Amino acid sequence: MSEKVFFLETKDRENIYEVLKRLEGFLKKSDLFNFVSERDFVAIKTHFGEKKLNGFVKPEFLGLMGRFVRDRGGSPFLTETSTLYRGDRSNAVDHIKLAIDHGFTFEATGMPVIMADGIHGDEEVEVNIRGKIYDKVKIAALLSKIQALVVTTHFTGHIVSGFGGALKNMGMGLASRRGKMIQHSTSKPTIKKKKCTACGECIRWCPVEAIDFKEGKAEITSAICIGCAECLAVCRFDAVVYNWSESYEKLQQKIAEHAMGVSEIMGGKALYINFLTSISKDCDCMGTYEKVIPDIGILISKDPVAIDSASLYLVEKRSGKKLSELSHNIPYRVQLDHSVEIGFGTTEFELVDAD
Repeated sequence: MSEKVFFLETKDRENIYEVLKRLEGFLKKSDLFNFVSERDFVAIKTHFGEKKLNGFVKPEFLGLMGRFVRDRGGSPFLTETSTLYRGDRSNAVDHIKLAIDHGFTFEATGMPVIMADGIHGDEEVEVNIRGKIYDKVKIAALLSKIQALVVTTHFTGHIVSGFGGALKNMGMGLASRRGKMIQHSTSKPTIKKKKCTACGECIRWCPVEAIDFKEGKAEITSAICIGCAECLAVCRFDAVVYNWSESYEKLQQKIAEHAMGVSEIMGGKALYINFLTSISKDCDCMGTYEKVIPDIGILISKDPVAIDSASLYLVEKRSGKKLSELSHNIPYRVQLDHSVEIGFGTTEFELVDAD
């Protein structure tokens, strides 16, 4: 059975306030926020972007969603979790400061920022699921204390999962620190000594201090490494290599099962919104930005698998290319297929014109 995915088409680089006006009009007539009840605490999950980059969903759109939650009598707030790697998003204090620097202020959105996994990213709850890899997953603790969720995602390519959509925003983005480590532990990198320039960037960004210099070159201690791929992301000299042949499938399956855990704990009281604008080759965590296709629009659904499936369809239809040609040449449908296999969502969708 197919799920409805509502599609608000946009022009490339269309004025944000014109898009906001059209999106507000659609949300008023569609009543898609009817899952919010009086006095519900409602988390609006987003990505605040990396320092000096601006591919994230803009604060104005989050503010609009917050208003619809308040109109239903709910209490909305913005939420995120800490990253594994070091930097401006590895703890709640620095992460919230970055969010404010990027415009996610109370004045702009009408909502506070409350981290879902505590100050250090270690506050978690175990959720029972019917997975093939796990029967329990570790999710950010805050989700057990709220009543509803809005997952707002900037759809992008991704170096390991092929693409980052609603499933990744849930499965990785709402896992606790340990949940993230478990997902990333599938494959571990090595260093090509001939290409290493000993710049030290991989050492600086490694979250578990698994890298050090040996005879003037970086070296990874496999027993300590958690396979998070941060060294790969920051190396400018192609000195870090992975054997993706084993890792991509397992990681995507783990993402899907953690996303299932998020859905289970919310009991179906969730809405998913994918922004197919400023679509880049890599996710918003990376230090570079490369737009690969003109803006397409905004998708909204109550099924995270259907909305990601529809997002892929539109990206490939508009570009005339497979996502693996636009982003990284790795299989990318594993997370979708595995979700269906474990009984979580459907890849069958009906696109409904939101205009």
